[in-house]
Amino acid sequence: MTVNQMLLEAYLRDLRLPTFVQYHQTFAQDAAQNQQSYQDYLFALARQEAAERDRKREQQRVRAAKFPVRKELSDFNFALIPTLNHTHLFELSGGAYLEKAESIILVGNPGLGKTHVAIGLAMAACRQFHRVRFYNVAALVNDLITAQQNHLLDKFINTALRHKLIVLDELGFIPFSNLGAHLIFQFCSALHERVSMIVTTNLKFADWTQVFGDEKLTLALLDRLTFKAHIIEFVGQSYRFRQRLQQDGPAPEPTD
Repeated sequence: MTVNQMLLEAYLRDLRLPTFVQYHQTFAQDAAQNQQSYQDYLFALARQEAAERDRKREQQRVRAAKFPVRKELSDFNFALIPTLNHTHLFELSGGAYLEKAESIILVGNPGLGKTHVAIGLAMAACRQFHRVRFYNVAALVNDLITAQQNHLLDKFINTALRHKLIVLDELGFIPFSNLGAHLIFQFCSALHERVSMIVTTNLKFADWTQVFGDEKLTLALLDRLTFKAHIIEFVGQSYRFRQRLQQDGPAPEPTD
């Protein structure tokens, strides 16, 4: 390596252009062989740098979201739930709802793929370089209680407000304590019309009081969550139950 090449790579590192450092010689050889102009060579190298930065930025957003698993909306088997409006869901994945701070509520019995769809939509938001955070609601309540006990609740909520999308998964599986219900209400109220939320729940809205315990608080929370929300109902038989039946085979005939 010549002195000029060493200086060039030093300058590129100082300018924080790692992809330039990695590919400038290879691209230069290709440009010479294909008789490309200096401008075409620079364009190709800059495009590679930008693509690599976008890839790393997307990966960073996905890691920060803390998904339990990674799911894509395109992998969802819509044939199993024919009543589900897949066109609407793919339109939502474009992210227009995020710019309006609108929310999405996915309602239906367990095992129908609500979490899959929620993660798929959230992954799409990550690819648009938005800040996303996934929470299981029961774990979020514990985090909120811990934050309050440590006098860090305001900091916790302010951190959430820096996101574009918050996913609240499995609301309704476990009833809340009085404190937990009030903290969830405070959390969602703070995000209302400022941060989009995706909520998955196995409960019809009329049954939410069973989880929150307080009818007035439940109505106030529903008023906020459903305001300008996209409410999508999942109707059908559980995937897991259906797969179990396929694995077990038909039930044996009864005997006398």
